[in-house]
Amino acid sequence: MRIRITFTKTGPLRYCSHLDLHGLWERAARRAGLPLLYSQGFHPLPRLQLAAALPLGFSGRAEIVDLWLDDSCRADLLTPAHLQSALPGGLIMRKADRVDESSPPLQTLVQAAEYEVTLAGPPATDIHQGIRRIMDAVSLPRLRRGRPYDLRPLIESLQMIRKRKTDPLILRMRLAQREGAAGRPDEVLQELGLPTEEARIERSALIFREKPIE
Repeated sequence: MRIRITFTKTGPLRYCSHLDLHGLWERAARRAGLPLLYSQGFHPLPRLQLAAALPLGFSGRAEIVDLWLDDSCRADLLTPAHLQSALPGGLIMRKADRVDESSPPLQTLVQAAEYEVTLAGPPATDIHQGIRRIMDAVSLPRLRRGRPYDLRPLIESLQMIRKRKTDPLILRMRLAQREGAAGRPDEVLQELGLPTEEARIERSALIFREKPIE
């Protein structure tokens, strides 16, 4: 059986790498007594998939992992309360659903990600002007790891939320996740001239396409 778990990643685990998070879920599955399936071959690996890597320092409100379990797995082992008891602090269970075992890999289905970035400091007018400039731009050439790319087509939406003057400034953005190119909120902040060190970045949702990338 294939179980899809939605969870929150927060606190100190914001600094847990994608590879380390993979290991955390493997150990958590063992502590919970789940009959996790492994791949075949000389170096068997646990059959689990994380939907999308979350950069170090970012929290995630709706992260997703798929686990492949033996069909003999008892239903009581899959309750949120039982699974939560096996998780380290910073990983919070939201729900667990059974999905079709033959459905495509999670990574091929992620179309976009939504982020909420909490800021401190600059006047709202400056951010409004920066947002307008970005959204009106034809292209936003940038370098990532020494390679040129265009940030603009990766920004699907960008807006500022502030209900009261005393509230912190919040940027909401939806960034495309394409094969070989994924929008990053910290790079959007750099385009706005905002320091990333003073921002609290949370991935609030993953958006899935109906069919995988071929």
